[in-house]
Amino acid sequence: MYPAPDLITTERLVLRRPKPGDARAKYDYSRDPEVARYVDWVPHANLDSALAVVERAAARWESGEEYSWTITVRPTDSAVGSVGCQVQGHAVELGFVLAKPWWGQGFATEAAQAVFAWAASCDEVCRIWATCDVENTASTRVLAKLGMVREGILRRWAIRPNLLLAFLGMPWSTRGFARPDLSLNRATEKRSVSHRPVQLRP
Repeated sequence: MYPAPDLITTERLVLRRPKPGDARAKYDYSRDPEVARYVDWVPHANLDSALAVVERAAARWESGEEYSWTITVRPTDSAVGSVGCQVQGHAVELGFVLAKPWWGQGFATEAAQAVFAWAASCDEVCRIWATCDVENTASTRVLAKLGMVREGILRRWAIRPNLLLAFLGMPWSTRGFARPDLSLNRATEKRSVSHRPVQLRP
């Protein structure tokens, strides 16, 4: 895998590595019953619990086990959700969550497409996949817009049955996406990605 970019920019979003200040937003949206309706993680009991997740994200990033970006909407730097991926050899598992006030504006699709684009730009990757609750039609639509197709139902994957969707390494040029521009941000000496707007929108 290429080193994961610390920063990914899209037309409306900035995806950056999590920082301690994100804990409050993570705590708040994890406890929203509508946000948590289709997930299998337990809502944070307090801010310390949310902060611990941020700290674990940093450790998992450094190990290469999982890359997680905080979703922010330009021009603010406030956390409105999270998008990430776990790398498992030739396969990458994608996931995302968005606070309810930001639903219905295409932000989940835009964030997921940006991370999808980076993962697909890695030559070793030939499978990008995700799961979502069988009743979670909104997330299913987001994944379909990435070109993922349904492979089956995982009836004992989590507390509730989940759909399994995947993208199986079609030539990049046939998908109608622009490859992300992987570059080095000399000002911060960190890798960054500038991701051009893609065709698919909610």
